Amino acid sequence: MKLNRKWNIYLIHHSHTDIGYTERQDKIINYHKDFIKQAIDILNDLHDNHKTEYNGFVWQCENYWQVRNFYAHAEKNYIEDFEKYVKSGEIGLSGNYLNMTELINYDILNSRIGKAKEFGDKTGLPVKSGMTADINGFAWGYADALYENGVENLFSCLHPHHGMFPLYKKQIPFYWESPKGNKVLVWNGEHYHFGNELHFAPHSGTSYLIFDEYREQMKKNSMYKTGAADTEEMELKVLCERLKRYLNNLEEENYPYDLVPFMVSGAITDNAPPSVSIAKRVNLLNEKFAGQIQFKMVTLDQFFEQVKDKCSDIPTYKGDWNDWWADGVGSTPAVVKNFRDAQRKYDLCKKLDPFANLGDSSLVEKASENLMLYAEHTWGYSSSVSEPWETMVGDLELKKSAYAINGNTEIAKNLDLILAKKGEVTIKQDKPQQYKIINPHDIPLKTTALIYIEFWEYMDGINFGLDIPIEVVDVNTKEVLSHQIKQIARAIQVEVVVTMKPKEEKIIAIYPTRKPVNNTVQNHAHIGAEGVSDIVVPDTFEEDVFCIETDFYKVLFDEESGIRSIIDKRDQKDIIRVDTLYAPFSGIYEVTDIRTNPCEERRKMGRNRKNISTRRYGSKLNNIQVIENGTVYIAVQLDYVLEGTKLYSVFLKVYKEIPKIEAMVRIHKESVYEPENLYISLPFTTGGDEVKYLDKTGCIIRPGIDQLPGSNKEFYLLQNGIVMEGADKEVIISVKDAPLITFGDLKAKPIQLCDGNDRKLNQSTVYSWVMNNYWETNFKVDLGGFYEFAYTITTIDKTSKEDAMKVCEAVNEGLVSFYI
Repeated sequence: MKLNRKWNIYLIHHSHTDIGYTERQDKIINYHKDFIKQAIDILNDLHDNHKTEYNGFVWQCENYWQVRNFYAHAEKNYIEDFEKYVKSGEIGLSGNYLNMTELINYDILNSRIGKAKEFGDKTGLPVKSGMTADINGFAWGYADALYENGVENLFSCLHPHHGMFPLYKKQIPFYWESPKGNKVLVWNGEHYHFGNELHFAPHSGTSYLIFDEYREQMKKNSMYKTGAADTEEMELKVLCERLKRYLNNLEEENYPYDLVPFMVSGAITDNAPPSVSIAKRVNLLNEKFAGQIQFKMVTLDQFFEQVKDKCSDIPTYKGDWNDWWADGVGSTPAVVKNFRDAQRKYDLCKKLDPFANLGDSSLVEKASENLMLYAEHTWGYSSSVSEPWETMVGDLELKKSAYAINGNTEIAKNLDLILAKKGEVTIKQDKPQQYKIINPHDIPLKTTALIYIEFWEYMDGINFGLDIPIEVVDVNTKEVLSHQIKQIARAIQVEVVVTMKPKEEKIIAIYPTRKPVNNTVQNHAHIGAEGVSDIVVPDTFEEDVFCIETDFYKVLFDEESGIRSIIDKRDQKDIIRVDTLYAPFSGIYEVTDIRTNPCEERRKMGRNRKNISTRRYGSKLNNIQVIENGTVYIAVQLDYVLEGTKLYSVFLKVYKEIPKIEAMVRIHKESVYEPENLYISLPFTTGGDEVKYLDKTGCIIRPGIDQLPGSNKEFYLLQNGIVMEGADKEVIISVKDAPLITFGDLKAKPIQLCDGNDRKLNQSTVYSWVMNNYWETNFKVDLGGFYEFAYTITTIDKTSKEDAMKVCEAVNEGLVSFYI
């Protein structure tokens, strides 16, 4: 092998954690506990039995979850040996907790990464480096979570399948500057099995990213069939040829360093066991290439020591590392909705009980762990698309869902404990109609709270119903509050308008009122004998299927699209874009015919989530009707016909005393095997030039602008919503249930990576991407069922993006109200 420089090859031997991709989740827990034990057994054998051919064996724990799981199940002697080998540098630690999606919120992420720091502080084994495999990015706040927990270095070995590495180039270091100005040293590396592609692991070679003359033979499984000696010879031949080509290519590309890292697994699978044979092959290669290439198995810490020593002029970049794989959440919209509800409860617990004096910290811990496990990147079994009927596919889906559901249950129990300390009581016969309302947020709010009168309750000896007039009164101030009632499944819902200071608590009561009802005929023209009120009365607001007007908005409808215009009366500007193709909250459905097979059709989409032949359908309005009209709001139902659905309906509430519009989009989705997407149009604007902000895990970003160069700008996963900042006001879209959004044209197109200055994208139309099943391996392929997705539009005076996002969060989380 002729090379122009001496090379140092560093191999990082690990097992990629996929909780559910290759086996059921509970078995994966056992696997990773035993993998660490196997690595310890190898090291004990090496040292105790002088197995010199295995000298230099090093094992790297991919994440801290593996270590925590090991400590929970391992015997004392294994734990002692583990700590011994960590100190000797033969086992490496990683501060990354798991390979995550961006679904998790910052508090829970920070608490889990903090476990690695706690471990280091307790054992004297500091965790300074982390690694992440497979996933294609991290919300910008991830850098702060790492840094603040002592993790200085991050090795990324992402998987460019339907994704791509940032900075337009891999195998390079850079400092990732966080939103708070902290810096984490990142190595932007090769695919996490690339060491296997080069055949550093005996009997574990593959050809996935390398397209050469050996690829087809491996694909046909015809290379290693003649015996052990021939296999060894052929593997070494492939290794030498591929490594030579790889290093020569680096030289041709003017690669500036003499060090090259590769991740390597003991078997060519995720959740792979350690392989002592890698060390044997490394020792053989060191003899073969003495003076030309030095091969060494290392930990993350040892590798980054070399980077800091040998790599100068490392550039710094700041911005969001937007994940290409965040869209798995769109294949399980019902469970993701449950998960997001759990995260809101978690946040409410923190706000109501900041010092953890009222709840049960063990419930918070269990909820955090379960929610973290749900947000982990594995979104199903490996044959979810090719064999959706298989038992394992269904079992893993249910077990995955259980993490979110159990997390929701645990945090709900904790919230109930807190509310009990705050005065909540259990329903009881003949209880007084008194309630407590709490603003848990640190901002003032004028909004609505929901309280309930049970269907079986009596008030002053009378069984309560919609026909009994009531007053809702602030017990302390005696103020009569605006309210509106409606019948729901098992109660009367009372929606009350309240104005509350930060952290304020109010006691309110409901009383029956004996105010006389004026049932006589009114003399002005407004209603006919048939009972239809369709006359526009001068000097009053119109409230019908053509127009709804309040103190804040004028909403216009048309018979073809639905909502045509929403005029903000403070500046008389329309908050709906003039260039929109689809009316607000209407649906857009895409489906791609299967012309090959279900997996291949999806694979060849690449980084598009569709292709040129994808069929796209907009929803068609079928009916509009006013279904509620009271003191607090007027509600309109818009019924649409949309391909791929049996029902598509928008329940729109326009509030009369608050600058707020709420939409509940209700869908009955058909089950379809073909690749499909469903979007909801959110074509809102401030009415002029604007900048859009999203809140992601631990950060607020301007999509298309506050991003790493070369990162994904096709879609984003947000935490609470979107702030549109105009010249003198802000339009806030609170997205409660479906966290994926996309911008601009929905058509398939050549993919352009973000250059950090895409203001055109930032100012383009927003769509909520509520469903997809396009991935060819482990997405849930069946999206059929009933769904409801909530959106709220709020307009406020211009403020900081941070304060506007607090309003967005408060709208999603709401006020807390309960019986007392």
